[in-house]
Amino acid sequence: MSASGYAVLAEGVVKRYGAKKGVAEKRALDGFDLAVRPGTVHGLLGPNGAGKTTAVRVLATLLRFDGGRAEVAGLDVAREPRLVRSRIGLTGQYAAVDEVLTGRQNLEMFGRLFHLGGTGARQRAGELLERFDLVDAADQGVKAYSGGMRRRLDLAASMILAPTVLFLDEPTTGLDPRSRGEVWDAVRAMVAGGTTVLLTTQYLDEADKLASHITVIDRGRSIADDSPDGLKNRVGGDRIEVVAAEAADIPAVVKAVDRVAGGGLVVTDEADRRVHAQVVDRVAALTEVARALQDEGIAVEDIGLRRPSLDDVFLRLTGHGAEADTGAGNGNAHGNGTKMEVAA
Repeated sequence: MSASGYAVLAEGVVKRYGAKKGVAEKRALDGFDLAVRPGTVHGLLGPNGAGKTTAVRVLATLLRFDGGRAEVAGLDVAREPRLVRSRIGLTGQYAAVDEVLTGRQNLEMFGRLFHLGGTGARQRAGELLERFDLVDAADQGVKAYSGGMRRRLDLAASMILAPTVLFLDEPTTGLDPRSRGEVWDAVRAMVAGGTTVLLTTQYLDEADKLASHITVIDRGRSIADDSPDGLKNRVGGDRIEVVAAEAADIPAVVKAVDRVAGGGLVVTDEADRRVHAQVVDRVAALTEVARALQDEGIAVEDIGLRRPSLDDVFLRLTGHGAEADTGAGNGNAHGNGTKMEVAA
């Protein structure tokens, strides 16, 4: 951890890709800022090409950067890349495990690569198999594993040396809902054990469920940084939403909703017979509108309270949704350098 108290810190980081014939210079990171508190999951979210993967690769020492300052686990990324690599793990979009080997053999192989010795590697493999709920499948070939099991094994491999900071670059891409849930449980267990996680993901619900703090990046810059609830509140707080059963009743619904909107805007979608407005006292507002409509004999198809989603946040902040960042390539590494294309 740095003197600032952050496990990961980036200040004004710039990453340029040189101009080519007929192509102007591109700044993948253009004054990027990030501050990740230790022992948390911090989400890094942004639209396609925003710079998420570039930021991870810079912080993990896979790419040199051209300006600014970065620290990971209290170490200067530019001056001490080898020491940084000894403190981190990195898992990319695809599981980097050997399908020919069993789960246990994969973990023992990584242990030996990290110079744990035969006994140490076997002991650590056993600990990780238990921690990631893979004991029953430990001696099966990885080719028989489900997607979720492979990702859990990949995460286990990244924990061979118990890294201080773990970078997860879209760890559940392509997984079914059950497998994603298994990976989420594994991530929560790692954080409970003291590891700090920086997570990039194209699934906004994933960030909502896992991250205690989120940084939104667009065009290489951090444009928002807050808790998931804090980001949603920027879009607007809770709103009441009513769907009238009959189009003729829309004016009466508007009148009822307007009473609890506190002078705010009441939005009407006549095609869907939907009326909604932002409210402050959510429960009281719902009760008052429901009672008013009942007293007027107005039938509704639906009435309820809605919270803004992270999708709403993205649309408001960036003008487009969140998608996979494919512009900078993907690395997959474990511990202190395995499978890293290091620019040192």
